[in-house]
Amino acid sequence: MQSSPFRLDGKTVLVTGGASGIGAAIAEVFAGAGAQILVADIDEARANAFAATLPNGARGIRCDVTSEESVRNAFAGLQKLDCLVNNAGIGLVGAVEETDISDFRRLYDVNVLGAFLTTKHAMPLLLQSHGNIVNIGSVAGLVGVKKRFAYCATKGAVVAMTRQLAVDYPKEIRVNCICPGTVDTPFVEGYLDKYHRNEKEAVREQLNQRQPVGRLGQPGEVAHLALYLASDEASFTTGSVITIDGGWTAA
Repeated sequence: MQSSPFRLDGKTVLVTGGASGIGAAIAEVFAGAGAQILVADIDEARANAFAATLPNGARGIRCDVTSEESVRNAFAGLQKLDCLVNNAGIGLVGAVEETDISDFRRLYDVNVLGAFLTTKHAMPLLLQSHGNIVNIGSVAGLVGVKKRFAYCATKGAVVAMTRQLAVDYPKEIRVNCICPGTVDTPFVEGYLDKYHRNEKEAVREQLNQRQPVGRLGQPGEVAHLALYLASDEASFTTGSVITIDGGWTAA
């Protein structure tokens, strides 16, 4: 009898920014597929509390992806790693003239430097396991989005890093990138609260309509695509940049 597809039994997976939003959805879906989840987040208490709700011995790890010391400490005690999900990320609204250098550096540190540091320190374990990396990019790394200069620049770097790693390690590990459209997460709620407090519902509808299908994506939809990429069924898939955007980049 054929076994169920997309299983991660016996696999260890570390998810950065794993205590909320898309990261939390990935952690839940992967745990449901049998993986032991390491919820890596800058908010250690939240990571521990969330990990306690997951099966298979999940645990929280404090990890500030912008600090090499913090990343090194997060990986120091790990004996095994089969998959790294680089999910931690932040956004910023503003054209180039409206973007302060401090804000640009903050996005670079989280979105680009963070993915570099976690990948660098995960590599020895991933090379041992012939594991894989799933990077969470954005459609903003593929097309221009108005008033998102720093976000587009940093997510474009995530796409480029994905392809470069796949070229350097074609037989050792797999590396793929998911580029979501706008997904209904606390990230979006924070954006609405900060920039559109008095017109939240009107702007929410604009966000819905930005995707040709007429709605925001759901975290679980991204998580199940990530599950495929992390699974053995995707063994021929590396260096791929896959959109899940309701038709945004096709329009």
